[in-house]
Amino acid sequence: MLFFPVMFILSSCNEVPMDSQNNSFKLSEEEINSSFKAVANMRIFFGHQSVGKNILDGIREISEDSGNKVNISESRVANDNNEAVFLHAGIGKNEDPYSKMSDFREIIEKGLGGRVDMAFFKFCYVDFGRNTDIKSVFQKYKETMKSLKENYPETTFIHFTVPLLDSSLGMKGYIKKIIGKYNKKVEGNIIKNKFNTMLREEYEGKEPFFDLAAIESTYPDGKREFFRKNGRRYYSLVPSYTDDGGHLNKLGRKILASKLLQYLASL
Repeated sequence: MLFFPVMFILSSCNEVPMDSQNNSFKLSEEEINSSFKAVANMRIFFGHQSVGKNILDGIREISEDSGNKVNISESRVANDNNEAVFLHAGIGKNEDPYSKMSDFREIIEKGLGGRVDMAFFKFCYVDFGRNTDIKSVFQKYKETMKSLKENYPETTFIHFTVPLLDSSLGMKGYIKKIIGKYNKKVEGNIIKNKFNTMLREEYEGKEPFFDLAAIESTYPDGKREFFRKNGRRYYSLVPSYTDDGGHLNKLGRKILASKLLQYLASL
């Protein structure tokens, strides 16, 4: 029988790194009200899958708590009266990032381009795994977004980083690590971190950019959740923001929703 030291139960680390953002997650009532007021007057389209649904649920929950209203509607087409609305729809097929880009582009080109103030989509954490050619995906992403930006200058396109997984290992994960077995959460997060780095280097500070992954990996006190492999730091989803390792629970979705509302209002 094998026995493992108790110290192997310890999971990933958290601390405030030198590059940590100043993320304050507790918005004042005034900030919430002003964010809702701004977003309620916008025409927005959001393409997503399950984590996107989590964020929209968070917006609805904050709306109920604060008494503010946003007109959220699931649709791929703009209203004829051109009214303010937060449109959203599921796009593409999970585990196929190319299908997400293609579907988003088609939605914009078939009617939403120039008719919404802002448009954005997010990949899902399942779109990036050990066999993903991130260089190829990134090249296609750049081409897609560049074309949409040039063809529809009236619409602001926002770049999103890829959501992360909770890669805290626990006993089972550490056993996999010890015997050298592939760990889907850890290795998947490494791929997602690498792609997110490519996005930041290309767009952050240059074009509208919402760093979803940075928020997911940041505790309310500003510390970051991360792990190390081969001397490198990789960020992961804060464990208390999820109940299943990937989707956002009530705490996680409210944090992401409040930050997204605040960001959209700032634009």
